[in-house]
Amino acid sequence: MPPIHPDQRVAVLADARNLYHSSHSVYSRNVDYASVLESAVHDRKLVRAIAYVVRAHAPEEESFFEALEDIGFETKLKELKTYSDGSKKADWDVGLSLDAITLGRHVDTIVLCTGDGDFSRLCSHLRHEGTRVEVMGFGQSTATELVEAADSFVDLSEDTDRFLL
Repeated sequence: MPPIHPDQRVAVLADARNLYHSSHSVYSRNVDYASVLESAVHDRKLVRAIAYVVRAHAPEEESFFEALEDIGFETKLKELKTYSDGSKKADWDVGLSLDAITLGRHVDTIVLCTGDGDFSRLCSHLRHEGTRVEVMGFGQSTATELVEAADSFVDLSEDTDRFLL
């Protein structure tokens, strides 16, 4: 595992939908993205911060997207799709993974803010390519295989006063 040092270049990729559902199902509270970003960067050099969000046409979402940008996140938007059977879907797994692989060639560390176990294979690939992978998520809703695939894991549940609003 590569050590942490101040000259490391870091990219932070936040799966906003996953963090939202985790924080609301466990705590009924919102994530403090400013604190998450600050902790993820940890006095290193931020190259890029991206929040992957879904537009569901909810009343407060535009202000949320603007707040993310004010904090320092670039937002990538995907429309919520409604299918003929009434089911809805929108996820960023492929987009986030492609960005992580691309950015992995230009940074020393990728910080994935998610608990989604689908990203465990991505972690393994990035580490194999020499990129440090850190995961930040809510412990009780973070997949064990994701934690095991990363170089380090920050459990946001251990400091809810800091990471939740």
